[in-house]
Amino acid sequence: MNKRGHVLNGLLLGVGVGFILAPAGDVGTLRTIVAVAVPITLGALVPDIDTEFGRHRKTLHNLPVLGLFIAFPAVFSNLHYVWIGVLTHYVLDMVGSKRGIALFYPYTQEYGFPTGVATKSEYTNLVTLFITGSELLVGSAIVYGLGWYGWPLTPLPA
Repeated sequence: MNKRGHVLNGLLLGVGVGFILAPAGDVGTLRTIVAVAVPITLGALVPDIDTEFGRHRKTLHNLPVLGLFIAFPAVFSNLHYVWIGVLTHYVLDMVGSKRGIALFYPYTQEYGFPTGVATKSEYTNLVTLFITGSELLVGSAIVYGLGWYGWPLTPLPA
């Protein structure tokens, strides 16, 4: 996927996750959207830093890096939701583009799905929107499913 697709994905996910976490449609929803959209969008851009150093779609496109971003808020108490952007970046590169990513780097085998398009394809935005919608459906099912099983949904601090 191209950078524009990753930004589009991050922003749309931020809005969607904001509504999932605070569905009232009031000022609290707007605050939640802003609180999650910024870190998700930043996280969606982080893996492509490896275009400047290392090996693109390898150095920062792997499971150990994702693990670091998932653990980061527990250790440093900030940057919540960045890992969602990183994870969805991986999903876009694996499902939405032809090449795939090296999930187990330094093992260089790249993994992807046969559903992808070229990064300069006229269908890139359409594929990005479809994948983003699918990610929001999965996220909603997880969040509301956890609520059904007694895991309380805690709102973001005001």
